[in-house]
Amino acid sequence: MIRIENLQKESLNSTSLKNINLEIKSGEIVSIVGPAKSGKSTLLKCINLIEKPTSGKIYFKDTEITSPACGLDFVRKNIGMVPRTFNLFPNINIIENVITAPVNILKESRPEAYQFGMACLRTVGLEHMSLAFPKDLSDGQKQRVAIARALAMKPEVLLFDDATIALDRATVSEIFEIIRKIADKGMTIVIVSDELSYVHDISTKVVYIENGAICEVGTPAQIFDNPAGEKTKAFINRSRKLNLEIVNSGYDFLGFTSELDRFARNLHLSERIVRNVQLIFEEVVSQNLVPYSEAYYNIYPITITAIYSEAEECLRLQISCSGMQFNPIEDSSDISTLIVEKLSADARYSYVNGTNCIDVVLR
Repeated sequence: MIRIENLQKESLNSTSLKNINLEIKSGEIVSIVGPAKSGKSTLLKCINLIEKPTSGKIYFKDTEITSPACGLDFVRKNIGMVPRTFNLFPNINIIENVITAPVNILKESRPEAYQFGMACLRTVGLEHMSLAFPKDLSDGQKQRVAIARALAMKPEVLLFDDATIALDRATVSEIFEIIRKIADKGMTIVIVSDELSYVHDISTKVVYIENGAICEVGTPAQIFDNPAGEKTKAFINRSRKLNLEIVNSGYDFLGFTSELDRFARNLHLSERIVRNVQLIFEEVVSQNLVPYSEAYYNIYPITITAIYSEAEECLRLQISCSGMQFNPIEDSSDISTLIVEKLSADARYSYVNGTNCIDVVLR
């Protein structure tokens, strides 16, 4: 359905794309993954010409959309985009946000656009909010409206540009369920996302890109479980280690627990381990090490390293803090000791060169 040939993109504000060749077949769910600033979003924006390639060709079916002879209206009609920001019109209600483009660009009659627009809102579970205004909606609901708005243009391909980046975990799950529902109806979908666990579950093809070049293309099992390229292997290994650092008592607790949650879910760990790693972080770090550091002259930083070992089939949580000897597992309340012992497979403390070290294993 989409064929990209020798695509180049030079830009001062985004990563250059280098000799991109890719085929996206009808009905596929293709996810583009890679490090930050690797060119993922740039590639997606080139596919529907939000950004114009420097050279190379992009075909939609048999039409070269990069040709000057091809109008943007043709591209916008056939290849829709759900951006990371909602871009809703604040002064009109939800159904008007959804039908404005079909009426003005596709020249549909208002009754026809309204009927299909309501069906699109029904697909994303927001038919009952059709007369509400954007200010009345949560961020997750706004993103669902953005999906409905894209669907209202009746595209054959739908692009998702990191559409869940600012959403909480529950809402991320809801958005991916909507994507799955749309895909089940035969829509061709291309996703840019760092939500590797969802990408693994939903995709038929995964594209790994780094420094503006495609390094590897394969099934989710090939890319995540048995990558062939060294760069892909390095990326997968990096995704199995998370480093966090607390430098004062005003740290973002919810942000830290969200990072741990994302990390554990991207590894396809069980709900039990996802929950337990957050509870141990809260008990050991928030309830004990942060108050300890405050009491003893702001001894920071507190470092937290989460490492997944495929060989040992475990998640290891390594926590360290300098200062006087203090074991948060045994020298704190009985409830803390009980929680850590109950939730972990193993928990050990050591004091090395003036640093308190806690090593917790979860299986």
